[in-house]
Amino acid sequence: MRILVVEDEPGIANFLRQGLEEEAFSVDTADEGPIGLEMALSGEYDILLLDWMLPGMSGIEICRQFRKTFADTPVIFLTAKDTVQETIFGLQSGANDYIKKPFHFDELLERIRVQLRSKAGDLGPLTLGPISLDLNTHQVFKHDEEIHLTQKEFALLEFLLRNKGSVCRRTRIIESVWDIHFDYNTSIIDVYINALRKKLDLSDAEPYIQTVRGVGYIAKEL
Repeated sequence: MRILVVEDEPGIANFLRQGLEEEAFSVDTADEGPIGLEMALSGEYDILLLDWMLPGMSGIEICRQFRKTFADTPVIFLTAKDTVQETIFGLQSGANDYIKKPFHFDELLERIRVQLRSKAGDLGPLTLGPISLDLNTHQVFKHDEEIHLTQKEFALLEFLLRNKGSVCRRTRIIESVWDIHFDYNTSIIDVYINALRKKLDLSDAEPYIQTVRGVGYIAKEL
């Protein structure tokens, strides 16, 4: 899952990035309104976290412009504005939720999960053969036996399952799962793929995660 945080206070932005990445989200940040809007309109994000008061363009205006193109992507305001009228105004601008600063990270995390569950509807867990990944409980099962993964292993498996049947290029994996946007030694992906295969006990007879030489990987039903 990819999150865009538009926040001009570096301390808050860094706090959110660190906390969300520890929960296996990929996070991008912007500290100015126009830059945040440009990034949001790329369509790469599953949810937006917007401050209200930003240099160059307010979070309200970002939300309004964003809603002209993306009607379903959740938007949550993070703001010190706390009157009932301001809350209503923020929601009327197109936001899905509104959380007042200062806030507890655990509350924000649960609000994010609520919005993502609402967006997903009743799609249920992501599956691949006998493997099942539940985004709500953050659990992975194979033949009803729970498989314990690290946060990054979980994020990698989620990415592969969300793109099941399509080849996932190494550069796209490193950008989406590790949030790295430059030329990088992608051999780290091989290490995590091998760890996934081992933990999921994927034998040669169960090649659910296949290597596409010179390109990347594909999660594929047999």
